[in-house]
Amino acid sequence: MTPPNIVLVMADQLAPHFTGTYGHPQVKTPHLDALAARGARFDAAYCHSPLCAPARFTMLAGRSVASIGAWDNATEFPASTPTLAHYLGLAGYRSVLAGKMHFVGPDQLHGFDERITTDIYPADFAWTPNWERADERIDKWYHNMEVVHEAGPAVTTYQIDYDETVGFATRRKLLDIARDDDDRPFFFCASFIHPHDPYVARPQWWDLYNTDAIDLPEPIEPAAVDPHTKRIRVGIEAETVGYTDDQARRARHGYYANTSYFDDQLGRIIATLTETGQIDNTVIIATSDHGDMLGDRGAWFKMSFHERSARVPLVFAGPEVVNAAVPNVCSHLDLLPTLLDIATDGNPWPELANPLEGRSLWPAATGADDPIDETTGEYAAEMTSHPMFMIRRGRHKYIHCDTDPPLLFDIEADPLERINLAGLPEHADLAAAFAAEVAERWDGDAIRERVLASQQSRRVLHAAMAAGQPVSWDHLPENDVANSYVRNHQDWAEVGPKMRYPRVP
Repeated sequence: MTPPNIVLVMADQLAPHFTGTYGHPQVKTPHLDALAARGARFDAAYCHSPLCAPARFTMLAGRSVASIGAWDNATEFPASTPTLAHYLGLAGYRSVLAGKMHFVGPDQLHGFDERITTDIYPADFAWTPNWERADERIDKWYHNMEVVHEAGPAVTTYQIDYDETVGFATRRKLLDIARDDDDRPFFFCASFIHPHDPYVARPQWWDLYNTDAIDLPEPIEPAAVDPHTKRIRVGIEAETVGYTDDQARRARHGYYANTSYFDDQLGRIIATLTETGQIDNTVIIATSDHGDMLGDRGAWFKMSFHERSARVPLVFAGPEVVNAAVPNVCSHLDLLPTLLDIATDGNPWPELANPLEGRSLWPAATGADDPIDETTGEYAAEMTSHPMFMIRRGRHKYIHCDTDPPLLFDIEADPLERINLAGLPEHADLAAAFAAEVAERWDGDAIRERVLASQQSRRVLHAAMAAGQPVSWDHLPENDVANSYVRNHQDWAEVGPKMRYPRVP
């Protein structure tokens, strides 16, 4: 039997807490809701690293930040790192990428057969952090409070332009696949930039919500704010420039509107799969690269292992997938082995270049018990000078950084993470066990030296590239207009029937 197609639809910076699918009373996500209503919703899914490029690289490779050196948003993703696209190709799939993946470096395919749009962000080393000056704000390309202050409706933005292109290109390519004669199963990744800041939405989506009714972030005592969150608040100018409650409401309004916009793009893709007769033979997976604090703890954006930043939506639907809410802790590291299970249907996987660091979620998605209830996370980018590590096991989450006091939370009893159990005598043994596990799993000093060396090298290379003849690594999609639509070297009588779907017998 032919394995099913796989369609992965990604949002950017979408926390599950701010979707109707995961219980938010205001946010409208009807298409994601419908996907979950006929599929499996994973209720404790995490990114491995809460920043765009590291989150995506580790997801694609099925390996951790330290394993592949995916430190930050200006880290090169080496062409020698096998990805899920490579492995699915070995399993007989053709693959297509549309939209954002934040590849840094000259390889802009990483195993995909085709990439039908360019990226929205640069592919060079310009965004390299500097841990030797970790307390200095990064200007020019770094988040600040302008995006909170300027939230509101607009006819278009560069992000809307981009996602409109990605959505159209995706649907057009799915139609092309339906019209061609290639009978291989396909893997299609459609990756959108919304609801990533700036929090500006088209009026169609903005008008779904009433600013005055938007919920504000839950309050927190200043003493409960951890050092890393304070560093983020300083770095994004929340401590200096600040924002008002009205501005926070408008920013959340824009985020909710853009979440509904992303949900509409998801619905259009599902409609195209339905129209082309592929819906019953396609596993659809919806997720995001990471979340958005959206004002929780006084912080915005990501870069944190707190729930709003590190949790992601993860919904499966399609053949063999059961309707269930899966409580087990998991992460993007688990996606590659999951896709290999889908592609091979119980047969041996292709030979792996390196051991994977996740487990397959396909048994849980298809109704079997999952004995594993844990994952890990690593962060080595801006707003810190030392690597940060996270262990989530069962109901507990432990966060470690050499410069900061440890954090230990009971996520079931304290979902807002307001009570740090690490300092309480009754939890001393648990905190000590987690601390010992961190010391055994990670060599923080060695990782820090690798990060510093990488940053220094990339700063020098960026300066050299800026001083010389400009060379762009940004992806340039092919556009073969000479053979598009109808041309005089083609037989018009053949082109029309061939490009019609369904074809006339």
